[in-house]
Amino acid sequence: MATVRLTVAQALVRYLSNQFIVIDGERVPLFPGVFAIFGHGNVTCLSEALEAVKDVLPTWRGQNEQSMALAAIGFAKARRRRQIMVAATSIGPGALNMVTAAGVAHSNRLPVLLLSGDTFVNRRPDPVMQQVEHFGDPTINVNDAFKAVTRYWDRIVHPEQVLSSLPQAVAVLLDPADCGPAFIALPQDVQEIAWDYPAAFFKPTVHSIPRARPDRDRLAEAIRILRNAERPLIISGGGVRYSDAGKVLAHMAEKRGIPLAETIAGKGTVSHDHPAHVGPIGIVGSTSANALAAQADVVLAVGTRLMDFTTGSWSAFAPDAKFVSINAARWDATKHRALPVIGDALETLRELDHTLGTWQADPEWTGKGHTEFAKWNTMLDSFQKPTNDPVPTYAQVVGVVNAKAGERDLLITAAGGLPGEVMKNWRVKEPNTFDCEFGFSCMGYEIAAGWGAAMADPTRTPIVMIGDGTYMMMNSDIYSSVLAGHKMIIIVCDNGGYAVINRLQNGKGGASFNNLIKDCRVKEPFGVDFAKHAEAMGALTRHVDSLADLGQALDWAKTTDRTTVITIVTDAFTWTPGDAWWDVGVPEISERPEVLEARAAQTEGRKRQRIGI
Repeated sequence: MATVRLTVAQALVRYLSNQFIVIDGERVPLFPGVFAIFGHGNVTCLSEALEAVKDVLPTWRGQNEQSMALAAIGFAKARRRRQIMVAATSIGPGALNMVTAAGVAHSNRLPVLLLSGDTFVNRRPDPVMQQVEHFGDPTINVNDAFKAVTRYWDRIVHPEQVLSSLPQAVAVLLDPADCGPAFIALPQDVQEIAWDYPAAFFKPTVHSIPRARPDRDRLAEAIRILRNAERPLIISGGGVRYSDAGKVLAHMAEKRGIPLAETIAGKGTVSHDHPAHVGPIGIVGSTSANALAAQADVVLAVGTRLMDFTTGSWSAFAPDAKFVSINAARWDATKHRALPVIGDALETLRELDHTLGTWQADPEWTGKGHTEFAKWNTMLDSFQKPTNDPVPTYAQVVGVVNAKAGERDLLITAAGGLPGEVMKNWRVKEPNTFDCEFGFSCMGYEIAAGWGAAMADPTRTPIVMIGDGTYMMMNSDIYSSVLAGHKMIIIVCDNGGYAVINRLQNGKGGASFNNLIKDCRVKEPFGVDFAKHAEAMGALTRHVDSLADLGQALDWAKTTDRTTVITIVTDAFTWTPGDAWWDVGVPEISERPEVLEARAAQTEGRKRQRIGI
């Protein structure tokens, strides 16, 4: 057997460099790059291996380990899980910085390969710098924290383990049902070891993403339920996009006359003006989709995990509504007494549509979807219409940005008030141009993901909308994107703090406290000049005071040659309606009458919840 002598780090890098996937008929690297910050535990061995292949597997230097991994996640979303970035860190604080990002990838079912340095297996120099010791279990260190937020976890303690570990990690990253982050810990003394690896292990390998077919009996039962439906509703989730099933679902919904609503991850499955589209559903959804959900007798949920923001904490549907859940993952399909149809969305929908024959939904129900959505669009027009108020609302700002965006420009946002506002007000012009990370609602995702998305597809410009609170939490990838030459347009909406959490606080009877800057323990509230801050990191910037100026600034931003940041002050108290009910904890006793009133309303709302698991 032919062998090649390599260190563990060199073997890992060579293996990753020889993995490929076919996309649209073209063979491309499965791992097109690495985000890395080198330090204690990865600078001497892993960096040496990566430097040797820098023209094949390029390495990009980040500014923060969390934001590097978030950029990798943004890349994966933009590539619809068909290519995977690597994020590499040192031991200790660097590794722990990535745990939050691993949680984002895990909750959103997104692939990213995380590599971390580790302590010495031989324990001779223990404790090493940045090592956290556990007195009763010396095998534990900070890398064990990743076990809670990864789909695959391993620690390489012998060179031969690379042969079994890496293929398993890749299999998880490409598995539609089990997709999520994979983590490999690399102890310092193991990374350096040379071993004679089989040359065949490094043979170029072309991967494909498997498409599981549904069980015939389950599919037959789903068809029976659907044919007997009087008021069917489709909920399209993120899995539809990752399966490339959007066109098939859109065609089926239109042909069958089934209203089609979208989850947060699924928004962008179809364009806003698609004939079957009735808007986003749930807590940050539309009045149109929520009105239909309340009356639907059969809900066909495709590629969604049915989180509380989609279901209104399971209060948005009729108590006797039947659910049919098409999902590659058994866990996600088997929820709330749904009929689980486990399989790839594209293949399952093709079989389902073919077998339905000439069946169509009741035209009166189809017409109701059109009527409700038309009313919703009229409401959106009124929300977005400019007024003489000195400070614009989120809806007005989103409307201007949406109007100026190109058909293929990618909108990115995440935590705070913007997810609800863009879910409602952003009218998708072309499928797969919307990315709202709300599975983990991670503050700091936005700008990092913008960098990753710009890297993933240089033919379109990511438009990142972000609040002032999230900007303050993580903004360093403005600098990263300028350094790397990956342009994005960032709109910073400054509403004086954590305004949407203040809204929730007030909405449940609480006093404004520690959210808006003016309500915090501060010596003197003042506004940050975000434009100057971004300019200091190399971006081109403008601050604007009006919607007209915002439109002109966006026209200018399209002509620039690097990341461009536009800042605007926005209203902290005006929000677009359409929300469903949401279950949150409200104090059972309080000295505030407003809290007791909110508690009573919350108790009443819980009576509408669908009982399930």
